[in-house]
Amino acid sequence: MDFISGQSIFLLFCFILSCFLFFTTARSRRSPSQVSMSPPGPPRLPIIGNIHLVGKNPHHSFTKLSKTYGPVMSLKLGCLNSVVIASRDAAREVLRTHDLILSGRYINEAIRSNNHHELSVGWVHPSSPRFRMLRRLLVTHLFSPQRIEATKALRMKKVQELINFMSESSEREEPIDICRASFITSLNIISNILFSVNLGSYDSKDPSAFQEMVTGYMESNGNPDLANFFPFMRFLDLQGNSKKMKGNSESLFKVFRGFYDARVVENSSRTKEKDVSSRDFLDALIDLKQGDEPEINIDEIEHLLLDLFVAGTDTNSSTVEWAMAELLRNPKTMTKVQDEINQVIGQNSGFQESDISYLPYLQAVIKETFRLHPAAPFLLPRKAEIDVEILGFHVLKDSQVLVNVWAIGRDPNLWENPTQFEPERFLGKEIDVKGTDYMLTPFGAGRRICPGLPLALKIVPLMLASLLCAFEWKLPNGVSSADLDMEETFGLTVHKTNPLLAVPLKKRAKN
Repeated sequence: MDFISGQSIFLLFCFILSCFLFFTTARSRRSPSQVSMSPPGPPRLPIIGNIHLVGKNPHHSFTKLSKTYGPVMSLKLGCLNSVVIASRDAAREVLRTHDLILSGRYINEAIRSNNHHELSVGWVHPSSPRFRMLRRLLVTHLFSPQRIEATKALRMKKVQELINFMSESSEREEPIDICRASFITSLNIISNILFSVNLGSYDSKDPSAFQEMVTGYMESNGNPDLANFFPFMRFLDLQGNSKKMKGNSESLFKVFRGFYDARVVENSSRTKEKDVSSRDFLDALIDLKQGDEPEINIDEIEHLLLDLFVAGTDTNSSTVEWAMAELLRNPKTMTKVQDEINQVIGQNSGFQESDISYLPYLQAVIKETFRLHPAAPFLLPRKAEIDVEILGFHVLKDSQVLVNVWAIGRDPNLWENPTQFEPERFLGKEIDVKGTDYMLTPFGAGRRICPGLPLALKIVPLMLASLLCAFEWKLPNGVSSADLDMEETFGLTVHKTNPLLAVPLKKRAKN
């Protein structure tokens, strides 16, 4: 269902007639050279511009438009100038050549609703002291090679709990919601790294309350919103995105504050210092907050934890779900990756994280999943700090710049059979996802590259390989590989519209 209903259109025209003058005068102020060099784009309707072309899956709509108007395409979304990037070369200019100029964020109204843009490592400007402090904190206490290695046993333990849960369902040949199970595993990995507790449980058949809060946060952040296109309509919140965002984030903050307050009391009652090996990220945050010269305040802590939970749970679980869905749609590929795992670890051995480096086909499967199903199809929106040229086209200051990594991953000029799931395309190639190959940048690149990339590249292959190692898989009765539903629902991250249900089967010993 499109985000603009008949009622919304009526309200839109009632409240934005005054924007027409702004729209026309803004165009008239451009110099002839600017107009002639502006990126091409579809014809615009009065007042609303190109809003009618957004659709329920903007990454699909914009990809189709880019085939007509080119890899640097201009859209007018109400009062908002937007430029959509849809090629490797254009992405390189945005993410590397003009990274500094384009490192600002276009701030949507949902993010403004809880001031996340002023406190979040993902949204504050890279030139700000707060950004540098938060990035340094993350690298030092979470994502350095030493810290990643120190939490390896924890990751293995939580994935083993996932396998144990699935083994019980395997006995009864019950279908499992892959995304939910993967989310709970990701959640427990993150919550133990941060707080030394499990926040998820496999026991309940109902969706995790925490998962609903995180998913709701992502959807309200990513959903199109009229207030983004017509700022004077902010107070109306017609789609309710700001209200949903504020409600979900405040619920999450309440959880975080509870852990923080309890830990402060616990630490103050201790008679001796905690052993270094038992300290978690929350202990580090408390030290930074309570030092003689505090480096961080409680608001920054809450928003940083929000970033970590949102980025470390929903994105990882959705990637595992998409990978399993593609493998179930392609049984030969499933067999090939399982054979590789069996050859490396043997029939009766448990999978270890250290085995990943010996599994090139598994790694190719994950890269192919990132190519076809990037978690954030537009990354996070950037903003031009000044006028800038991208592939010779003039992009105006304050324009929103969207890098359509979903389109780049399906560009026939870069990929043979671009819509097919073919991990073989990565074998023998040195293409990675770490921000240097602009044909595959699901984590972004440059100053804005996702700081949690090192941990994600441990969690996703570990979960996927463990599922493939422990079980054979089939679809529930009545569902064939060819008919598997792959419809998407757009938010800040893209999910399967209908969760993937699959049946784990105990492996039979081979002679």
